[in-house]
Amino acid sequence: MDGQSTAAAHEQAITEMESVVVRFAGDSGDGMQLTGNQFSVATALEGSDLSTFPDFPAEIRAPVGTTFGVSAFQINFGSVEVSTAGDEPDVLVAMNPAALKVNLAGLKVGGLIIADETAFDDKNLRKAGYDSNPLTDGSLAEYQLSALDISKMTLEAVKEYGLGNKDALRCKNMWTLGLLLWMFGRKRQPIIDWLEEKFASKPEIAKANIAALNAGHAYGETAEMSGNIRQYHVGRYEEEPGEYRTVNGNQALAWGLLTGSQLADLKLVLGSYPITPASPLLHILSGLKEFGVVTFQAEDEIAAVCGAIGASFAGALGLTTSSGPGIALKTEAIGLAISTELPLVIVDIQRAGPSTGLPTKTEQSDLFQAVWGRNGDAPLVVLAASNATDCFEVGIEAVRLATKYMTPVIILSDGYIANAAEPWKIPDVDKLKPFPARFHTEREGFHPFLRDPQTLARVWAKPGTEGLMHRIGGLEKGYDSGHISYDPLNHQKMTDIRRQKIENIAHDIPEQVVDQGQAGGKLVVVGWGSTRGAIHQAVRKARGQGLDVSHIHLRNIWPLPRNLGDLLKSYDQVIVAEMNVGQLNTLLRSQYLLDTKLLSKVTGQPFKISEILDAIRTTLGADK
Repeated sequence: MDGQSTAAAHEQAITEMESVVVRFAGDSGDGMQLTGNQFSVATALEGSDLSTFPDFPAEIRAPVGTTFGVSAFQINFGSVEVSTAGDEPDVLVAMNPAALKVNLAGLKVGGLIIADETAFDDKNLRKAGYDSNPLTDGSLAEYQLSALDISKMTLEAVKEYGLGNKDALRCKNMWTLGLLLWMFGRKRQPIIDWLEEKFASKPEIAKANIAALNAGHAYGETAEMSGNIRQYHVGRYEEEPGEYRTVNGNQALAWGLLTGSQLADLKLVLGSYPITPASPLLHILSGLKEFGVVTFQAEDEIAAVCGAIGASFAGALGLTTSSGPGIALKTEAIGLAISTELPLVIVDIQRAGPSTGLPTKTEQSDLFQAVWGRNGDAPLVVLAASNATDCFEVGIEAVRLATKYMTPVIILSDGYIANAAEPWKIPDVDKLKPFPARFHTEREGFHPFLRDPQTLARVWAKPGTEGLMHRIGGLEKGYDSGHISYDPLNHQKMTDIRRQKIENIAHDIPEQVVDQGQAGGKLVVVGWGSTRGAIHQAVRKARGQGLDVSHIHLRNIWPLPRNLGDLLKSYDQVIVAEMNVGQLNTLLRSQYLLDTKLLSKVTGQPFKISEILDAIRTTLGADK
C-alpha cells in the first residue's frame, strides 16, 4: 500500500461521532480526577461542548483496591449541545477490578472497556469481590474489551528517570490519558505545558509523566489496526462568538458573588467553616484579596455566620457558605439576621442525606430547610442555581435582593453543580448595571427601623455615623421607635411587615418563563437546580417524538414567581422532578392546590435523561 492509499485508509478508520461519554475510574490514588480534568481541558480547547461529573468517595483514603475507594470522572462531549454528563458511558477506563465492578452496570451495552490487566491479580480481585477474573471468564462478552498491560508499559516508559516503583506507577494515569488523547484526536501540548508548570521544582517527575503521556499516545498510533482501540472524530460545537473557559459551579458562584458585591459597591466579607462540597468557595474567595475580599475561617459554623452578620452590620456584605449540616447549625443566627433585617448571603451547597450523610454525593434535600427551617415566622429569599453558568448570575441576583430589601438570601446549589465543569462565555462585567447600596445619613427623625415605603426595607446606618447611634438585635423592636418592645400588637405588625417585605419581592423578579415548549398543553416537567440538563434533554427528545410536553425550571424558590400558579394550571398534568422525596412538589401543591406528580430520585447520583424521558412517555401513555 502506498503512502496516499495508507492515508485514505486511515481516514476511513476514524469513526465520526456527534457526542461521546467517557468515564475514568480507578482507586482514589490513581489520579482519576486529575486525568479527567486534563482530558476536559484538551477537549475544551478543541471546541467541543462538554459537561463533566466528578464522582469520588468521601473517605480520605479508603483501603486500596476496595470498592469503597473507587474514584471516577465522567465527561460527555460533542459537536452538539451537551447539558449533562451523559447517561451511559461509551468508554469505561477501569484501572482495577473494584473500578470495573462499581461502574460496569452503567456502561452502555457494546461499550468499550479499557482495563489495566496488571491490576487484575488475585489480591485485587478478592478485594473487589470477584470469584473469577472478568477479563478472562467471558462475563464481559456483551462489551468491547481491551485489556492492556498499562502498569508494565508505564514502568517501561519512565524507567530512565530513576523513579521508585511506587512513583513510577503513579504515572500510569498519564499513560492512559495519552491513549485517550490519541483516540479522540486531542492535542498533548496543553497537558505537557501543565505538567512542566506543575512539577517545575521536580523536573524528573515532569519528564516521567510526559514520557508516560507520550507512550500512551504512541501505543494508540501503533496498535490502531488491531483490537478495539481505534480513533474517533468529534467535531466542534458552534458557540456564539466570545471568550470562553471551562468553569465549575463553585468557581462561577464565587465570581458572581464578588461581582455582585462590586456592583453594590460593598466590601465582601466571608465567614466560613470548611465542609464538603462548599469548601472550595472559601478557597477561591481567599485568593481574591486584590478585589478587597475578606475571608476568615471561623472555629465553627455559628461563629462563621455571626461574623458575617457583624460585617453586614458594619456596612459590608456578609457572606457565609456551608452545606446542609452546617446550615442547620447556622439556623439560629440566620433568624438573628432576619430579626435585625440585615443583608446576608447564605450559600448552601447541598449534599446527600441527613446529618453527615453522603458528603461527596449530590442531592436536593435542603429545600424545606431553606424555605421553612427556622423558629418563629422567619421568611427570607431562596434562589436555586441550575448549572455553572447560572451560578454566576444567581450570585449577583442574591446580592441585589439582599441589599435592596435588607434581608438574608439563601442560594441553593448542590454537589453536582459545584464540581461539574462546562464551557462558560466570560461576561463583560463593565456592561452589568450597578446597584450601589444606600446608607442612611439623615439624623432628623432617625431610628433603625425606619422603612422604605415601597420595598419595606429598613434603613442601613453604618455604626459610627454621627447622630445615628442605634442598637439592633434578636429581641422584637418597636415599629415606630426601634426600641425593644413586648407590645402584642407591635409584634403582630412587625411579623406582618417582615412577611410582606419578602412576598413583595415577587414583583421585583422576572415572571416565570417556559424553558422549552409553550404555555399550556398536556404535560409540563417542572424542575429546579441541577436537574436542568437532564430535563432539558429529555423534553427535547420527547418533543422530537411528537409528544406534547414542556419544561419549566425554577430559579426563584421563595418567593415564587407571581405568574407561576396560573402557568402550571394551564397544563393538564404536572411532573415535578427533583432529587429528594418531594420537597418542591409539596411546596407547589400547598401553594397552588395542584395535583402534581412527583418524580423522585435519592441515590446520590444525578438524574439520567432516560429516567425523565420514561416518566414523560408513561404519563402521556406513549408506551401503550
